[in-house]
Amino acid sequence: MQPYLRNVLGRDLAAATAFLTVVPSMGDEAKSGQLPDFRRAARAFPLVGALVGAVGGIVLLLASALHLPPLAAALLAVVATIALTGALHEDGLADTFDGLAGGRTIERRLEIMRDSRIGTYGALALVLSVGLRVALLAAYLPASPWQGALALVATEAIGRTAIVWLWSNEPPARPDGLAATLGAPDQEAMGAALVIGAGIGMIAGSLTAGVFAALISLAAAALATVVTADWSRRRIGGRTGDILGAAEQLAALASLLALAAFR
Repeated sequence: MQPYLRNVLGRDLAAATAFLTVVPSMGDEAKSGQLPDFRRAARAFPLVGALVGAVGGIVLLLASALHLPPLAAALLAVVATIALTGALHEDGLADTFDGLAGGRTIERRLEIMRDSRIGTYGALALVLSVGLRVALLAAYLPASPWQGALALVATEAIGRTAIVWLWSNEPPARPDGLAATLGAPDQEAMGAALVIGAGIGMIAGSLTAGVFAALISLAAAALATVVTADWSRRRIGGRTGDILGAAEQLAALASLLALAAFR
């Protein structure tokens, strides 16, 4: 058990952090120039999500302590999470909506998703996603900023868990994408990610809004992930890196909505 925990909290966490955030990797793979084995390291994705949420939560608490308006404090917290991840998942969300909603053929949808320019569907998806997150977090302020911070920890961890599930269960839509060349997480990594993500989501979510709300938030995130997987399978035949980013955003947003609605 101890070697397993050392791997998850050491090598795998370092690799997952470097992959999902702008923090550079200090692991052995980075020193040797090798790509990490994400078939294993993906189990640490929910831990990275919790760390990202904790950074956003700290910003939320500091902004609240400075008596900034709730919307401003919530916006700064969301911006902190986006800056830490380099807008990786937001980019995937925008590309996914542009491609899946705008293209008429599979080939055209994949072509649109590779285009760095943002279209109408992608812009709307980003505005709604960021706007909803800010509004929902602002609702916790100023009465319970700690609950808002914990809600970020829970939902960011849940969002990264959605990545692992979809990555592991859906086939690649094209053979040359990053999500395809890195290899899908194996069943052990997926199972570990689900346990870790659900555990963080339940603990932080329960402290935020109670056990029932935490359970509903997990169910809402699961539903959002399954719907995203089904949509991508029908529109392009599987998943891409952009689809994984969109799954993270939609699962995190669904869980945050549930926590706010049932608290």
